[in-house]
Amino acid sequence: MTTVAHPTVVPRRHLPTVLAGVVAVGLAVSAWGAKDPTTWFLETMWVLVGLPLIVFTWRRFPLTNLLCCLLAAHALVLAVGGHYTYAEVPLGDWVRDTFGLDRNPYDRFGHLMQGFVPALLVRELLSRTSPLRGSRWLAPLTVCACLAFSAVFEMLEWLAAVTGGQAADAFLATQGDVWDTQWDMFCALIGATVSVLVLSRVHDRQLAALDADARQVR
Repeated sequence: MTTVAHPTVVPRRHLPTVLAGVVAVGLAVSAWGAKDPTTWFLETMWVLVGLPLIVFTWRRFPLTNLLCCLLAAHALVLAVGGHYTYAEVPLGDWVRDTFGLDRNPYDRFGHLMQGFVPALLVRELLSRTSPLRGSRWLAPLTVCACLAFSAVFEMLEWLAAVTGGQAADAFLATQGDVWDTQWDMFCALIGATVSVLVLSRVHDRQLAALDADARQVR
């Protein structure tokens, strides 16, 4: 009697390729006709560096489905902001006009994402490369790391302002708000905190599934 082996369908094997393709296309579209090429480069620099890094290290260090999806979403948010500049994203203009806001809120949304998505990245790296997995310190250290990253990003914006002068206005997207730096870091803090509170259980299940896949390969 012949035994037919049924192939195991593993959607996660195809998901990174699909998401990488979507991000690559999104970057290309956002670069085409970007309002300010320098601002586009500065805003999408993290994607231009991060996408090849993830691709080259994938076999040795694959990521969870959840993190892949969030990273792709964040990349597209950055691509849109780079194309229009954050202060002039049309969707943000619509939200401003519809709700009577003082400014285009897309920059605030971008900084919420700057906390929300990196929080899961930091959590995954700490869970897989340190003794913190399952520790009560994992959540607060994850949030602190994201807040530190946000502060470093604000320093980079400060450096751009010092070196570029008015030419850096599109990158800074302060829109006349003297408290823009503090708001940006606060939004990142809120995003990171919400991410840890809402996604930790789902993330833990996907980390366990990733461990199981790795044991099967071995």
